[in-house]
Amino acid sequence: MQLEKNKENAIAFYKMAYEGHPKEASERYVGSEYIQHNPLVGDGIGPFVDYFERMAKEYPNKSISFVRAIAEDDLVALHTHQIWPGGIEYVTMDFFRFDQHGKIVEHWDAMQEIPATSANSNTMY
Repeated sequence: MQLEKNKENAIAFYKMAYEGHPKEASERYVGSEYIQHNPLVGDGIGPFVDYFERMAKEYPNKSISFVRAIAEDDLVALHTHQIWPGGIEYVTMDFFRFDQHGKIVEHWDAMQEIPATSANSNTMY
């Protein structure tokens, strides 16, 4: 049951932050610490909020869809499809670690632009 709740909370957290409400997302879903592994975002909740508020102002018409969520132990992995202004599409994989209270305390991610052509007929999802 907790694994399903963690998946729901990871999706809600990411969606809320991505859509321009990172402060509210962090208040609802983040624990007493927030360890950030993305080299473009500072460590802690303050830099996270600043980053996503800036992204909302600079790129208000971006969108995200959640393709899959996988949970194991205290980790949730999200596989997303993002579309940014100019039609640039990305596939992302985000990993969140939860504390014993069901709050997010650590984040890792990887992002790849979806190329116009591919050497195979498979999608990136």
